[in-house]
Amino acid sequence: MPRSGPTEIYLAHRANKKKKKMKLFGFWAAAAFLCLFGAWEVNGILEINEEELFYTETNASYYNESKAVFGNNALLVGLTLIKSAAAKGAVCLDGTLPGYHWHRGYGSGANSWLIQLEGGGWCNTVRACVYRKNTRRGSSNYMEKQLAFTGILSNKPEENPDFFNWNRIKLRYCDGASFTGDSENKAAELQFRGQRIWSAAMEDLMSSGMRYANQALLSGCSAGGLASILHCDEFRDLFPRTTRVKCLSDAGLFLDVVDVSGGRTLRNVYSGVVGLQGVQSNLPRICTNHLDPTSCFFPQNIIGNVKAPLFILNTAYDSWQIQSSLAPPSADPHGYWSNCRKDHSKCSAPQLQFLQGFRNQMLNAIEGFSNSRQNGLFINSCFAHCQSERQDTWFADDSPVLGSKVCLIKPHNYSSSLLHLLLAIGISTVQARRLSIAPIPVTTVATIWFLDESNLIERVIFLQSSY
Repeated sequence: MPRSGPTEIYLAHRANKKKKKMKLFGFWAAAAFLCLFGAWEVNGILEINEEELFYTETNASYYNESKAVFGNNALLVGLTLIKSAAAKGAVCLDGTLPGYHWHRGYGSGANSWLIQLEGGGWCNTVRACVYRKNTRRGSSNYMEKQLAFTGILSNKPEENPDFFNWNRIKLRYCDGASFTGDSENKAAELQFRGQRIWSAAMEDLMSSGMRYANQALLSGCSAGGLASILHCDEFRDLFPRTTRVKCLSDAGLFLDVVDVSGGRTLRNVYSGVVGLQGVQSNLPRICTNHLDPTSCFFPQNIIGNVKAPLFILNTAYDSWQIQSSLAPPSADPHGYWSNCRKDHSKCSAPQLQFLQGFRNQMLNAIEGFSNSRQNGLFINSCFAHCQSERQDTWFADDSPVLGSKVCLIKPHNYSSSLLHLLLAIGISTVQARRLSIAPIPVTTVATIWFLDESNLIERVIFLQSSY
């Protein structure tokens, strides 16, 4: 399918005279959005990544928004501040202690550990980081004292059959650089210590029993999903070779792509993050030896060199990337994308073609990565962002079941010739292979996923099996 550029999309809208009023409305709606959130500088560079902050906060408090669906008994886990972090200079943007939420494992999961890295955008300017100092994204003073553990963190076997009784930790995010920065701005009283927070948290958890783990999974959502890629090999190196260690990146496959205006919004953001927060020294040298530091903050340029087994969970039409990277207000001053970026059902044909081009770029970015027998991926066609933390997209009661163990995703129209089986997070691995919707033998201990290349998936269900 040919890709439509920004000019074609603009002309398509111009041709529709009936939408003149909507254009004017879209312009003022965008202006109102900027005034309310203060998220965009005059020069068009993303200042405060409020849209991703919104998504991550929505995921983190999903229990509070969905009591009618999931009841009132979600597990609430208290915040633990890392007391030893201060001596290491491992502090949030405002100098407060970092923290995590830990629900201890038991039974068969007593020696299994899952670390979930929280997401929440980035801050790429002094002004943006100062803003975050007065939020939970920059200070533990504003963090919730308790968080609901749902999705991959749930303690209920019917909601989280693979990890319900593991040691499950959510590491809070308060540095604004995916746990990679290490610098400061004394004038603004800002501490960029993400890398130190990561190290202090791991040291604290290792001394609290994680060093005895027989299996460990590092996961993360959004900016935390990027962090799980950047820190995957460091996590692997914490443990002896006898420990099974894997990494999972959820909604962390942020692409270096051209936006609807022909610019590169996300590259501009990442350039600011890397430069401001001293990220370069903590990026993989195998990448920075031949690419600039900003390029090495993009996962597409580093996933191929991650040594530990890595699983990528992402949507081909990632809603945050569409809203904040592909068609942000700064790249769409006339508001032609204002409806489409919020609701894909309102996209015009040229806009859908542009989004299809983004999907193709994502599939191209992971092509080499997917050839490794130790890696896995699940790229679905949902218009969503972060799926592991939400109960409805992690594991739901009404999921169709095949046999006694395996649950399937539910596309609008089954197209079995386009379903690929990929194995991840297990002892054995397999290459992607085409198969029909016949009973699937579960002969390996793993969590199995499907990759749908054709239709929009109504619901994402993680396939049940033992680890």
